[in-house]
Amino acid sequence: MSIESELAALHQPLLRFAKLQLRNDSIAEDVVSETFLAILEKPDNFEGRSSLRTYATGILKFKIIDVLRARGREVHIEPMDDQSMDEAIEALFISDGHWQEPPAAWQHPERALEQTQFFDTLQACVDRLPPKLGRIFMMREWLEREVDDICVELDITSNNCGVMLYRARMQLRECLDTCWFQAKA
Repeated sequence: MSIESELAALHQPLLRFAKLQLRNDSIAEDVVSETFLAILEKPDNFEGRSSLRTYATGILKFKIIDVLRARGREVHIEPMDDQSMDEAIEALFISDGHWQEPPAAWQHPERALEQTQFFDTLQACVDRLPPKLGRIFMMREWLEREVDDICVELDITSNNCGVMLYRARMQLRECLDTCWFQAKA
């Protein structure tokens, strides 16, 4: 079976997932298309360490996150019934050109930077995990897969999965303690 036909079979499940996250059918369709395009442009990046569905879902999650971040930076302007769009935009600013009410994220850019740095540190800690622990942790916590599904896919028992998740969490805790919390002190 070719990668194109495998992706075609994944269209509906990925689209359903994207619609649940984005609550917009056309944007969901766009991110699924972008996911397929990313996979087809660089098919060698799929090394077969996981199923194509897991790989595609991982890419899709990043595409969804990009859309959600973009939404967070956009200001939605809804003119009132008696207003034009230009009047609605002008109403957002005072006479000197400053915002009537500045967007909240702009008031504390140092917090946003710190949060970004934290997630970069967390990702580095996840990357340091042994491959199997990292995969199980990401499947459970990031891809939100059920333990039973993980056990079937990896051919392990639920006890083994629980132990591996515990070990992954403890190693992440130790890494974050060393690389983030102690570094901040």
